Amino acid sequence: MTDSALTDVPSRGETAEGPPAAQPTAPYLDAITAYGFRGSTRFHVPGHKGGAGADSGLRNALGERALELDVPQDIEGIDVGPSPTPYERAEQLAADAYRAAHAWFLTNGATQGNHALCLALAGPGSCVVLQRNSHASLIDGLVLSGGQANFVAPEYDAERGIAHGVTPETLATALAETPHATAAFIVSPTYYGMAADVEACAEVAHAAGAALIVDNAWGAHFGFHPSLPRSPLQLGADAIIASTHKIVGSLTQSAMLMVAESDRLDAGAIARAVRLLRSTSPSALLMASLDAARRQLAVHGEALLERTIAAAAHAREAIDAVPGCTVIGDGLVGEPGIAGWDPLRIVIDVRATGCTGYEVAAALRASYDIYVELATHATLVLVLGLGQPVEPLERLAHDFAETVKRMWRPGEAPLLARPAGAFEHETVVPPRDAFLGAGEAVAVEDAVGRVSCESIAGYPPGVPALLPGERVTAEVVAYLRELTAAGARLHGAADPTFATVRVLVDER
Repeated sequence: MTDSALTDVPSRGETAEGPPAAQPTAPYLDAITAYGFRGSTRFHVPGHKGGAGADSGLRNALGERALELDVPQDIEGIDVGPSPTPYERAEQLAADAYRAAHAWFLTNGATQGNHALCLALAGPGSCVVLQRNSHASLIDGLVLSGGQANFVAPEYDAERGIAHGVTPETLATALAETPHATAAFIVSPTYYGMAADVEACAEVAHAAGAALIVDNAWGAHFGFHPSLPRSPLQLGADAIIASTHKIVGSLTQSAMLMVAESDRLDAGAIARAVRLLRSTSPSALLMASLDAARRQLAVHGEALLERTIAAAAHAREAIDAVPGCTVIGDGLVGEPGIAGWDPLRIVIDVRATGCTGYEVAAALRASYDIYVELATHATLVLVLGLGQPVEPLERLAHDFAETVKRMWRPGEAPLLARPAGAFEHETVVPPRDAFLGAGEAVAVEDAVGRVSCESIAGYPPGVPALLPGERVTAEVVAYLRELTAAGARLHGAADPTFATVRVLVDER
């Protein structure tokens, strides 16, 4: 697509805003299909020439049709030519489906959108409020933008080791401490499918003069079925990130960034940031998958979700009956930080089996070739798709019950200790200064009191324990060591064994 298509943000309806009947179309997918299969002679990139010049193994693995559709940008009738182009119409249809003012297709995942939002909203010297268990790409975005953050702690379930959402009251306190904050970034839903009170958080943020940005990566299907929480854009959020590939069904690495009609955001600045971060060779396959996934969600989403939600309810009931296992979800709604939940997530507390979630997940893989999305010390998390195949879900309860029966041990698995003040850290320098500053690797026991150059989160649970610019504490070191001993891995750590950690050179 041309630079102007990425930097000029037309007003709603100025391109191809069509009636609701336009949702059954997929203009970008149709355009690359028309070009890819009509036999055009290609003297342009990519070098495989629609598959004819590709390795035979790749052709057999992907299929010739996929390679024929792997076309570059700037093809007449796809993303250049009279406006609105098929590409422009596709993004506008996505905006219409989500009731957004503008939408951008992302080919580097939600990470690209988070980076763009930081560049647009958190420039050098500015400060935003950021939920502590936000995606690591937001911290990376601050490294890129030079902005700073006042971190707000999520609610925490110490019994299960699960971080939930931020409450409006906690967000209000953080914003009061950050009077010039340009934006507040929160997560809803969480990895575990728990949704925050977005509507109240939006009211709090707007009262403070800040935009509310919601990491809705795990909730791209929200708002498309009455049993699901509403989309954050419908609840007053100014912008959302939607990882369309996670549940809605586009290809891996594709996502969307959407903004509301809001005077708290500069859509032009966001568009320029998206262009800055976008490859000049974006994948047509990824963007076509976004166009198609949007169409399926908008046209057939409610029917597909109805079937999946019903099948999930039966599976959830059967798993909950397995001795030692408890399925958690809607029963937590109303607790602090939880205003709703996603029935396309099955979260199983396995502690009463005497086994850890890591052990049960490994046994499911070994015995039945079943792969779960997430295993923690206490839980398993299963993620269902928009059009989840029902038969594997029906088999799951039997396979799970047989696995637990073979593994059963008396007593509960020990809990991981959450260190005191796990979400309270001393920020010494901005993330950018720490990440780009002169650093050195030191033994972790010698790092206490030093300033971290790294972003380290125990995964799972995925809550950042240490960020660039924060002072290393003995409690954090003990917590990360306990996580690794239990089977978790350290996301972002330069030394995954956690024998050393990178800190700023001590200039004293």
